[in-house]
Amino acid sequence: MAASISKALARRILRPDGCSTGATALPANWVRAPLTPLSSLFSTSAPSFSSASSTQDEEKRSILSKLLLFIPGAITFGLGTWQIIRRQEKIKMLEYRQNRLAAEPLKCDQIAPSHQNLESLEFRKVQCRGFFDDTRSIYIGPRSRNISGVTENGYYLITPLSPVSDNPESVQLPILVNRGWVPRAWRDKSMEASGDDRQPSPVSPRQEKTKTSWWRFWSKEEKSNQEEVQTVNPVEVIGVIRGSEKPSIFVPANDPSSSQWFYVDVPAIARTCGLPENTIYIEDINENIDPSCPYPVPKDVNTLIRSSVMPQDHLNYTLTWYSLSAAVSFMAFKRLKSKRRR
Repeated sequence: MAASISKALARRILRPDGCSTGATALPANWVRAPLTPLSSLFSTSAPSFSSASSTQDEEKRSILSKLLLFIPGAITFGLGTWQIIRRQEKIKMLEYRQNRLAAEPLKCDQIAPSHQNLESLEFRKVQCRGFFDDTRSIYIGPRSRNISGVTENGYYLITPLSPVSDNPESVQLPILVNRGWVPRAWRDKSMEASGDDRQPSPVSPRQEKTKTSWWRFWSKEEKSNQEEVQTVNPVEVIGVIRGSEKPSIFVPANDPSSSQWFYVDVPAIARTCGLPENTIYIEDINENIDPSCPYPVPKDVNTLIRSSVMPQDHLNYTLTWYSLSAAVSFMAFKRLKSKRRR
């Protein structure tokens, strides 16, 4: 509507030859300026502002998209750097254990049962003397063992080492000793024996009378058995002071009531054996195995200076992460270069 009105006014004011319709004539060199539609006069400059803001938004989006392309490369580069740090920590830890194991063994009677002291003495060799109380043995497992390429399931046998009376070289307080690996049959026999002890056999009246009449002789036999236990030669154990294991999320919780132990928890095992929670726990590393009694199999010392992830493994992980970082960064660079050409 505004355009039609402007055209009508122009036709009334000017003639085709450039002269006005009135008596006053315009100069000869006057040139008629192009008519501007009224719609453009009333229009605002809002479209120019909107175009500028849209351009800024596009620039921000392009910058953000460029940054997102390089995020995978930055993450993989950080993981490779973290593997380098872990490798240095693992090297220091293994050197610390190796130096501790190379030291001379300590006497067990010189170690006080203190939590702080035991933590500082971990991976130190100790030499103990006493006798094993097999009636309070605990089996940890199942733990597999590879023998000549054949995997066999078994358990770790933990037995309290009790002091020997009138023997100054023996331990002063009971300690827990991980004697090593035993087959599954050992635990099955132990469970059967404990079950038989819990179920006493019925005694007939005649047997009760015989027991009463021969009580003196039985008491003497029991006394002689106790004297034999006291005169048993003590055993010497060379072990390494250790602490409780840290189970993964896939390892079930221990159930002492049903004698189910899946990992070493020193305070819980000590309570079950009737010992204080700060009882010393060692792992037997004696290499002198009697061929007539091959079980339990003590732990190998080399396993104590090994880890599930060795420094060489961390180095391999580092090379893998850095290779991935270089690959994804190169792909991101090629992507940006193709966009610039377009």
